[in-house]
Amino acid sequence: MMILRSSPPSPFGRKVKIAAAILGLDQEITIEKADPTDASDTIRKQNPLGKIPALILEDGTVLYDSPVILEYLDHRAGGGKIIPQEPKARFAALRLQALADGMTDAQILLVYEGRFRPPEHHVKKWTDYQADKIKRGLTALEAEPPSLDPLPNVGQIALACFLGHRDLRFAGDWRAAHPKLVTWLDRFAAKVPAFAETKVAA
Repeated sequence: MMILRSSPPSPFGRKVKIAAAILGLDQEITIEKADPTDASDTIRKQNPLGKIPALILEDGTVLYDSPVILEYLDHRAGGGKIIPQEPKARFAALRLQALADGMTDAQILLVYEGRFRPPEHHVKKWTDYQADKIKRGLTALEAEPPSLDPLPNVGQIALACFLGHRDLRFAGDWRAAHPKLVTWLDRFAAKVPAFAETKVAA
């Protein structure tokens, strides 16, 4: 049995859970909660970066971070399922994953800025820099929404998790200006029951 170290609100942990469900591997994974902010949590030994998610394999090998874990799960499921083998489709999926993950990283930094630093210590230039990454990404995706494969790929999974995290932490403030992405996410949610199953309350 594999062990996933994560936290329920983590969008990157959610990526792994959704990918595992899509690939039919969710029954092979036990989830153990991890707290990256707790210096005594063993996540810091399992992943020297102290970040989640981390996937512990049956032989004790630890994989991190989410793109590596998703590639492993795809390999374990036979390959070419959520990471296409055909080069054009493969690199389109990987590029979308990189964009969605980068937007999620920026979003998490903004959450942490508000959580760990008092307002008088916020640096507007830095927060604007992170927010602009998200704004540009949403604009590009709204202009050209991605497709949705019969078996959603890593990029599509990552995008759904980014948008879900936006809903969780920023009260869905992206929705009014991005109707095409709203429709896309609704389609993803209808196709992938694990999206609703992994949702956490604000």
